[in-house]
Amino acid sequence: MAQATEALLFASAEPLAVSDLKRVLAIRTATLERVLEYLGHTLSETRRGLRLQRQGDLVRLVTAPETALYIDRMRGQQASQRLSEAALESLALIAYCQPATRPQIEAIRGVDCTGVVNTLMMRGLVTEVGRLETVGHPILYGTTFAFLQHFGLENPEQLPPIEEVKRRFGAGHANGASPDAPLSISGEVKGSEAAPAGQSS
Repeated sequence: MAQATEALLFASAEPLAVSDLKRVLAIRTATLERVLEYLGHTLSETRRGLRLQRQGDLVRLVTAPETALYIDRMRGQQASQRLSEAALESLALIAYCQPATRPQIEAIRGVDCTGVVNTLMMRGLVTEVGRLETVGHPILYGTTFAFLQHFGLENPEQLPPIEEVKRRFGAGHANGASPDAPLSISGEVKGSEAAPAGQSS
């Protein structure tokens, strides 16, 4: 069953929903979860060229971060792309607090984040996931598959421990001040974004 799951994910140009995999494979949810866990562990532990990437109910195969240098050579892309400190701080807040609104981010950072959030949207790292049920119905933002690819993560659970973010932003929560130091999420991609499997370059 793991072989069939890997083949389906590899052949798909887009992330597949768990419900679709369950339907095609004709297996129960619990069984599929075990298959996905086994497949992800196998790909990672045997240092294969692919990794299982998951965000919520969506699953896909991507190239391993350590192969990015070779993919860059094939694509003729630069090996590193950087985000500004302000963008990283806002991105980290969205990643850990998602879904989050721009006013919530601004309350913590103490500065206007309109331009930064727009930049993150244009880079495809965050997206609108809904609206908050309050006055004005502000937009709720969350991270995307591109965010996971950008930082070489297989799922959001691989983010650095939240305690580190609390240490850096503790003062900001208290008085709205912006921290002086950037978060540990690096602005430099390890090689470059992982390439989704099943797509040509």
